[in-house]
Amino acid sequence: MTGGVAVLLGVAVPQAQAAEVSYATRCIPPSGIGLPPVDGTTKVDITAPATAKVGDTVDVVWTFTQAASKNPDIIDLPADSVQPSGTLKAAGAQSADIAMRGPRQNPPVPKGGAMVLSAMKGSLKLTTAGQVTLTPDAYVVNALSTDTSCAPTQQVQPAATIIVTAGGGSSSGGTGEPSHTGTPSHTPTGSASSSPPASTSTSPSPSGGSGGQTDFTGKVVNVPYTCQSPIGQKKATSPVQINAKKNGGSYDLTVQFKKSVMDSPIDIPAGSVKPAMQVVLGGADKGSVAVEGPKNATPIKQGAPIEIPDLTGVYKPGASGTTTLSPGVLTIDALGTRTTCTPDSSSVSLTLDTTEQASGATGGSGSSSSTAGGASSTTGGLAETGAGDHATLKALGLVAGTAVLLGAAVFTYLPGRRRTR
Repeated sequence: MTGGVAVLLGVAVPQAQAAEVSYATRCIPPSGIGLPPVDGTTKVDITAPATAKVGDTVDVVWTFTQAASKNPDIIDLPADSVQPSGTLKAAGAQSADIAMRGPRQNPPVPKGGAMVLSAMKGSLKLTTAGQVTLTPDAYVVNALSTDTSCAPTQQVQPAATIIVTAGGGSSSGGTGEPSHTGTPSHTPTGSASSSPPASTSTSPSPSGGSGGQTDFTGKVVNVPYTCQSPIGQKKATSPVQINAKKNGGSYDLTVQFKKSVMDSPIDIPAGSVKPAMQVVLGGADKGSVAVEGPKNATPIKQGAPIEIPDLTGVYKPGASGTTTLSPGVLTIDALGTRTTCTPDSSSVSLTLDTTEQASGATGGSGSSSSTAGGASSTTGGLAETGAGDHATLKALGLVAGTAVLLGAAVFTYLPGRRRTR
């Protein structure tokens, strides 16, 4: 009886097969860090059903048994900081590129330790009877917000074969074309996605004058940034609002970011992130005013939103007339590194009717910047691109510090917050 049950089970669920292939690989590190490509050997196990029928959708698993390189002697790699994705080639009775992706899951990897990449999964809908071979192809390693692209430098042998029999169904829609599902083979988390285009609010910007008003609320503007860090360049967009409170002849400025900038890729210690920005003056006045925020007071857990606190500073007018205030260059100092983000275009958030003050922003000398009236100097600032990436301004946050360090170590070698005031 036991034998009979085993036979029935064998027919219902064909035993999966796995085979290891080894192939020479070249990995290209992120641009901007000045490190050369790395050549190594990738070893992969591919697991798939031994047999299936036309119309079935089969699950496929790609398991790394050896990465193309060890972690270099630069920095310890934290747990759960690396995510692989790649492409598995189906050929024979049908052809398809199967998108494969693994979770961001790995043990801590010490300097010089062997790289550990999670198993990737994907699926393929079978459309044609015959033999379908599965062969690993290029893959991408993402850590924090940077990518290393790895591709075979030799012909790779098939790692698994599925025997597809007729009678189990027909191809979707009767087209006979291959159909497969799975996550995209490469979606960097360090880049911004579905961010709103740069625009300004259609509502008029509040104007400060001499009519007794002391509080002035700016409009929210979407600012597109190009962020430059030691490991490369990223694009991102953030909604920003500039508010002012009159204080004698000066204005206390508060700059707010209206959404959570990104999810933290790793645990971040308290006191490790220091943001700052230059508010650009226009119209009657010229120059800029430095604003900055406090360091993060509490640790940030992996996966939790990274928030940019209110950035504050003091603006002392250097000219009389109508003056505009716009978000300018943002920076962030984190873990000994700095990322600088420059607006691709400027949008006015606040307009004030100003009265010239002695030693004000312009000060009669036409200086291009100002720290008058107590505005803090630009010592820290915007965040790096990184990750949640994922909508608005993935470039803001801590990744500037962590991604630079980990990016240099890992990638080259291998291989919404809504503020309530």
